[in-house]
Amino acid sequence: MDKFQNRYTRFGFVSICIGSIALVVLLSRCSTSFFDYSLQKFEFSFPDTELLRRNVYTTNAGVVVDSRDVSQQILSLRSTTNSSVTLQSKPEKLNRRDLVEEGLAKARASILEASSSSNRNNTTTTLFKIDLPNPDIYRNPSALHRSYLEMEKRFKVYVYEEGEPPLVHDGPCKSVYAVEGRFITELEKRKTRFRTYDPSQAYVYFLPFSVSWLVRYLYEGNSNAEPLRTFVSDYIRLVSTNHPFWNRTNGADHFMLACHDWGPLTSKANKDLFNTSIRVMCNANSSEGFNPAKDVTLPEIKLYGGVVDPKLRLSKTLSASPRPYLGFFAGGVHGPVRPILLKHWKQRDPDMPVYEYLPKHLNYYDFMRSSKFCFCPSGYEVASPRVTEAIYSECIPVILSVNFVLPFTDVLRWETFSVLVDVSDIPRLKEILMSISDEKYEWLKRNLRSVRRHFELNDPPKRFDAFHLTLHSIWLRRLNLMLT
Repeated sequence: MDKFQNRYTRFGFVSICIGSIALVVLLSRCSTSFFDYSLQKFEFSFPDTELLRRNVYTTNAGVVVDSRDVSQQILSLRSTTNSSVTLQSKPEKLNRRDLVEEGLAKARASILEASSSSNRNNTTTTLFKIDLPNPDIYRNPSALHRSYLEMEKRFKVYVYEEGEPPLVHDGPCKSVYAVEGRFITELEKRKTRFRTYDPSQAYVYFLPFSVSWLVRYLYEGNSNAEPLRTFVSDYIRLVSTNHPFWNRTNGADHFMLACHDWGPLTSKANKDLFNTSIRVMCNANSSEGFNPAKDVTLPEIKLYGGVVDPKLRLSKTLSASPRPYLGFFAGGVHGPVRPILLKHWKQRDPDMPVYEYLPKHLNYYDFMRSSKFCFCPSGYEVASPRVTEAIYSECIPVILSVNFVLPFTDVLRWETFSVLVDVSDIPRLKEILMSISDEKYEWLKRNLRSVRRHFELNDPPKRFDAFHLTLHSIWLRRLNLMLT
């Protein structure tokens, strides 16, 4: 009998071991499948021919939700949550990484709840009106407001400390690429609530190299970006060797930031950086691998001298400035779009002054302040500081571009403060602009004034400005990523 019991015990022990191994293998496969599925399943509904038209969030139940119609999804979420609570007989103590994922799940549910305006109380409504006074310019203002509050409550960024300035932990703050240096500076050298020095509490991890400075110090002038890619490849190898975080997710919860045109090219240094990580870039060209489901468009803000040109600063004079010109453009002929614009409109119509290069005795910003619409054609790359300059000068941006994912399209309705014109319609530009009624023009201009603060770099940063809205875009991408 004792022999039988011992044999039975050994058999049970072996069975448990085999079963445990099988369970571990199964869970590891499920984890990988779920991770791949979450990246594939989530999308921002970005058709080739139109802007993003909806916000999409992924619930902790793994459901992709269209934020314009969330009532049924909320009920589904609640029933799923209640079912999971019923099944849990005893709550387990969560480690810090699990607490991060639990916080994200709560944030997703909270954002879904907020998408229904009927759930607002008086306090929430008051805060909403203060923070987002013009709801017309947002895709889903209720979801954005709650998401932003959740970000302020939870979001933490860990900045890798490896590397030395100027290539790492530094960047330009007084140039056309100023937003790159300003972001690094604000995150590293200021006391921001969003930085954590404890990597186990981080929601995302920042690779703080500056592509602009890599070009400045490593580029040898022979159109060869290999030294830049070598540096980035070596840097990722260094942090992935020193820390477990990159290898844990193949870089999916990491982000790089670059405003230089070579940002996308540099990101090809590592296949996971290009395909999996969050790439925050000014040069957001969807035909060159920019994926709006995981990547973020950085607004290009020119700050020569470190500040906005005095002519573009917000003032009563700017708002009351007369607008005798219908449209305006001045710039070099390069890229596929500008030659078309200049071919049809260069010095052809006194109502629409279009120059290849502005004569020296004329002032570029005076023309912007004197025009109703400012043409913003892509050059060599899709991004241009003209877009933000047009916003600053209260000159309605006319977007002339192909494959350009505009900044903050996940939350902003660009059609409410700009005019989107297909490149094939450039010969009809005047006809299109003349068809816009005075009433609609004034509506566009009012919205343009409201959206300005989202494209401003403040010192120190202010809520809902370009720094914080860029962080919010990163936060949205992290909300979509559910790690097991």
